[in-house]
Amino acid sequence: MFTGFSTTALDFYEDLEADNSKAWWTSHKSVYDTDVRAPMVELLSVLEPEFGPGKAFRPYRDVRFSKDKSPYKTHQGGFVESCPGVGFYVQIDASGLFVAGGHYSHTPEQLARYRAAVDDDRHGRTLERLVRKIEKAGFEIGGDRLATRPRGVSPDHPRIELMRHRSLTAGLNYGCPDWLGTPEAADRIRSAWASMRPLVEWFTDVFGAHG
Repeated sequence: MFTGFSTTALDFYEDLEADNSKAWWTSHKSVYDTDVRAPMVELLSVLEPEFGPGKAFRPYRDVRFSKDKSPYKTHQGGFVESCPGVGFYVQIDASGLFVAGGHYSHTPEQLARYRAAVDDDRHGRTLERLVRKIEKAGFEIGGDRLATRPRGVSPDHPRIELMRHRSLTAGLNYGCPDWLGTPEAADRIRSAWASMRPLVEWFTDVFGAHG
C-alpha cells in the first residue's frame, strides 16, 4: 500500500550527496530499501491499472564512461514505458518530487519518424497544440535539442523549434509539498501523468507500440 514518500527518503539522498561511498551506502541500505525503493514500487503498482506496468530503476550508476565515479544515483526514478524510449517518469531525491513524460531516447528510425511527423501539417500542428496546452498547465518542455536546424530543414520551417528536438519531454517539479508523505501523492502524480498522456500517445502513435 502506497502511503507517500517520507522525509526519511529525502534525508537519505541529502546524506548520500554528502558521502557517495560504498561504506555509507552499505550502512544505510536498509533505509533505501524501506523508505525509498519500496514506496516507489508501491506507487508504480497503484498507477499500473491506468498507465501500465512500471519499473523502479536500479540505484547504481554506470561509471564506465563517466569522469564522475560516484557509484550511486542521488535519486530514485520510476518509469512506465508505452513504447521504446517513450513513457511516464517519476523521481524522488533530496529536493523532493519530480514528474515527467514524453520521448526520452530514440533510434535513428524513430528520429526520422519524429521529424516526418513534425513536418506533416496534421501531425505537426497537433504536437504544437499539445505542447502549448502542457506549457499553459505549468509543465516545462525539455529534452535534447540541436542548437541549429537539422540538415535539410529550412530555417523558415513553421515548426522549426520542434524540428530541433531529438527528444521532447514535459516535466513538473513539485518540491516538498505537505502531501508528499501521504497517499495523496499518488493522486497528484496520476493527475500530472494524465495531463501528459496526450503527448505520450502522440509519440506512441508516431513510433508504433513497439518503436
